[in-house]
Amino acid sequence: MYMDFNIFMNDVVDAARQDIREAGYEELKTPEEVEVALNRQGTTLVMINSVCGCAGGVARPAAANAIHYDKRPDHLVTVFAGQDREATDKAREYFEGFPPSSPSFAFLKDGKIITMLERHDIEGFGPMDVMTKLQTIFDEHCEEI
Repeated sequence: MYMDFNIFMNDVVDAARQDIREAGYEELKTPEEVEVALNRQGTTLVMINSVCGCAGGVARPAAANAIHYDKRPDHLVTVFAGQDREATDKAREYFEGFPPSSPSFAFLKDGKIITMLERHDIEGFGPMDVMTKLQTIFDEHCEEI
């Protein structure tokens, strides 16, 4: 049986996009969408999505579950590294002081970077560990809902 690699990868990417959208994150595909979303007032969690195993096995499950908490960001958004390159590059302009990393999470307040969970904070950890790291950020910077 032959399977075209591009068709396979499109399926993988589509599933990864769907996972994070169903969790409640707004998908940003253009630099213009990023510009609008990351300049909103309040707190914003940006999930930098990817197709690697630690994104699917750790980061996306953590992103989906961390937001079911007493405190959470005002805005939940995502960009897809390696897929929506221009949008991802635009988002990374906001992450001053942090190198490109995917998967990762950026936490912004009023359009300014506060902190990040980089790939090294995700890879090798379980979803619960990363969820706890996210909720610790929420505790420090978000209002109770």
